[in-house]
Amino acid sequence: MEELLCFEKKVERNTCTASPEPILTSDRVLQNLLQLEERYYTNSSYFACFQSDIKPYMREKVTDWMWEVCEGEHCQQDVFPLAVNCMDRFLSVVKLKRTQLQLLGTVCLLLASKLRQVMPFSARKLCHYTDNSVTEEELLSWELLVLSRLKWDIYAVIPNDFLEPLLHRLPLSEEARRKTRGHAEVFINMCSTEFTFSMYPPSMVAAASVGAAVQGLSRHQREWLSSRELLTRLHHITGIEIDCLRHCSEQIEEMIASNIASSQKPHTLSPTGKGGNNKMVANNGLKPENSKPETPTDVQDVHF
Repeated sequence: MEELLCFEKKVERNTCTASPEPILTSDRVLQNLLQLEERYYTNSSYFACFQSDIKPYMREKVTDWMWEVCEGEHCQQDVFPLAVNCMDRFLSVVKLKRTQLQLLGTVCLLLASKLRQVMPFSARKLCHYTDNSVTEEELLSWELLVLSRLKWDIYAVIPNDFLEPLLHRLPLSEEARRKTRGHAEVFINMCSTEFTFSMYPPSMVAAASVGAAVQGLSRHQREWLSSRELLTRLHHITGIEIDCLRHCSEQIEEMIASNIASSQKPHTLSPTGKGGNNKMVANNGLKPENSKPETPTDVQDVHF
């Protein structure tokens, strides 16, 4: 009976992890994930052909806020990507006004936390993060709306689901695997804020994030995999063409470089009078150590 036990350990507030389960890295699980991910693709043309009042920059601003809320609450790493997936899929089938976008993001955080978080968000706390511009009644009402329009199929396959199967198949030490996982999780979150990456399969985003993490860390560890060998191995694991993996990985590296460059510029004021909300790679690739969600004031910019 011992193999049926789940040995858990508390890591930090609101998080709890179990010991690694070998079955989750099996070939069968990987193949199931690759087959199921097609069900949760985002309609890449919903901004151009469907949504008339919401623009990509508004999505980026709201997802930045959603990420900061998750960081502030020490959520598990897969809560934020799942919330963004639910938001994109909803926007693919329901037209919204720009003033409703933060409400949708809040609802998606609530749903994702219920599925992937040990202790889910409370409606009251999420409303507090919006400076009470969203009421609990609206939040609960829209929760049913989002569930119904997504046909209650919200436990989507996200890039985080591929990390363990990928890392298990790469010739990395346990310490190297731990470092790679941490960096890859941050890159996946960064990709979630960029609409371009929502058009890629989760397996590609995960593989490219792992590739970018390994390449970044390998600059300090000569014994790690070369770029060519790494892409070849990731191709054999996922079946994704090497050129596609290379292109996606390069896009991630460009995004990281851009965010680092913007974080090093002098601190400027946003139109709301608060500091600009730049995504920065610091403190193990996360947000600034003392940062707090600057919304809802920051998100209100999408109303204008």
